[in-house]
Amino acid sequence: MTDTPYALHLLEETASTQDEARRRFAGFPLLVVAARQTAGRGRRGRAWETAPRALAATLALRLAWPEATWPRLTLVAGLAACRALGPGVGLEWPNDLVQGSRKIGGLLTEAAGDVVAVGLGVNLHWPAPTVVGAGALYVRDPGAEAAERLAQAWARELLRRVAAGPEAWGREEYAGCCATLGREVIWEPGGRGRAAGVAADGGLEVETASGHRVLHAGEVHTVRFV
Repeated sequence: MTDTPYALHLLEETASTQDEARRRFAGFPLLVVAARQTAGRGRRGRAWETAPRALAATLALRLAWPEATWPRLTLVAGLAACRALGPGVGLEWPNDLVQGSRKIGGLLTEAAGDVVAVGLGVNLHWPAPTVVGAGALYVRDPGAEAAERLAQAWARELLRRVAAGPEAWGREEYAGCCATLGREVIWEPGGRGRAAGVAADGGLEVETASGHRVLHAGEVHTVRFV
């Protein structure tokens, strides 16, 4: 236990901080940070490619919000990440972190009963990315201590925002950070439109040829820019 509002576990290597945090969770918020993650995953179980210098962290907690509002937590975690990582980091709905045109990280929220595990993965330094469209937060290697420092800043900010409640999740702030808005997007299954706003429940508002629609992360497989 630390003097922060969560327990902290630092690991040199783990397969998945998500799995580790859920396994170690004992009723009090728990932050797991790993220097290396060998089997990280993204939304819908996709593999997560890890940069040579990366942040891999998961915060596990019991969430007192009404269950219908839980999908907002990923967006709240994205806002907390933007605050922790600093200027120049933006969001692509629903769970990506970007810097300019490059994806530098992502978030993953998984729930089991009333326990929620929120994962954060960020490429901190990657001289030669092996994934098309990928980038890193820093041009120069920030050193091994950067991951823990940034993960703790993110966890503190996320817990502060969680305590504010689901109705104060930050809709206007998210819209201001969201690189998806104003762009043409396509989604599966079968849709195309222009991203126009963020709904009060965290959904993505789009204008299509047949009218206004709100997308929710659980209803669509992918959202891509045209």
